[in-house]
Amino acid sequence: MSKELIDVVEISTRKDLRRFVDFTFTLYSQNPHWTPPIIEEEIDTLDQTKNPVFKNAKAHYFLAFKNEEIVGRIAVMINWIEVNELKKKKVRFGWFDVVNDINVTKVLMEKVHAIGNENGMEFIEGPVGFSNMDKAGLLVKGFEESNTMITWYNDPYYHEHFKKLGYDDLAVWVEYKITLSSFEESPEKIKKFSDLMVKRYQLKIMDFKSKKQILPYVEKMFVLLEETYGKLQTFVPIQEEQIKQYKEKYFRYIHPQFIKCIVDKNNELIAFCITMPSFTRALKKANGRLFPFGFLHLLKALYFNSRASFYLIGVHPKYQNKGVTAIIFNEMQKTFNKFGYNIVETNPELEENSSIQNLWKNYEHWQHKKRLTVTKKIKKGAKT
Repeated sequence: MSKELIDVVEISTRKDLRRFVDFTFTLYSQNPHWTPPIIEEEIDTLDQTKNPVFKNAKAHYFLAFKNEEIVGRIAVMINWIEVNELKKKKVRFGWFDVVNDINVTKVLMEKVHAIGNENGMEFIEGPVGFSNMDKAGLLVKGFEESNTMITWYNDPYYHEHFKKLGYDDLAVWVEYKITLSSFEESPEKIKKFSDLMVKRYQLKIMDFKSKKQILPYVEKMFVLLEETYGKLQTFVPIQEEQIKQYKEKYFRYIHPQFIKCIVDKNNELIAFCITMPSFTRALKKANGRLFPFGFLHLLKALYFNSRASFYLIGVHPKYQNKGVTAIIFNEMQKTFNKFGYNIVETNPELEENSSIQNLWKNYEHWQHKKRLTVTKKIKKGAKT
């Protein structure tokens, strides 16, 4: 397949965004490990009239065609908060998917370089979303595992394309599977240490019975999220409008008893953990659509399941390295056992985030996935 036969077209209408999203349904239709997203949710994320991130960001979407068939897609983004406040002159790319032809990858990445050039950017990073709350990372290990609702899936040749085109690896994330025993058989030192830390720092664990009880803590969680991860290499401050959007997007998926908050003696939030029942099987059955029956599969997964996924953990810097993560996992262990869960999958964690990974060492666990972003400097006037 030659480069000259590949036509790259920029798209913008909602109708074309559906084609953009639908491409992966064709590309991975025979892959049992690919977990489809909800189509309308994906389109809303990319739609400039729906996603509040566009108050501080811009995006271009491209489809690559060969013989009038779609063979690739890419989103090219600039987050102006990242550029102006964090002084990172970076152009992002994401929603990247291609057939196994390096020329398709090459022509799509030329669009990233061109937009970076036009806007005075200095380097490229991807695949990432608009912010830390979006999916990120090129899968490089765990191709035989299904992706969760908060991660992307891709075939092994993606990374090979980037290496051949001279891109370097940048941020690296790892993911783990943890086998849960009964609470009685769980590590005794974790239980004792957890009880000791609760008493020493006069902490209180908040247990929720309804989604309504969680609402007063949502914005506090996002504030704490910035305090927790603000110094990490990938973090970009999340704006108030985005918080509202993420709340609306994910609130339907939460089970109130799978969220834990820890407050100090003054009732100030110092830590939280959001876990969710695994929606992987339900999303595969829904096949991208909530209606007419997709929502029933998701609803069933919310209450009848044996696997869970860690989504977010936040701990105030003052309490980091003081055993608060042990308290969180000890409490979640009780909940998981109560509902009969025996497997927990972690969200992608930066490889250097040793404080979280050290906790898993007390349980039967294994690293089953690894993902990364790639980067390249933008040469003024050059395409790639």
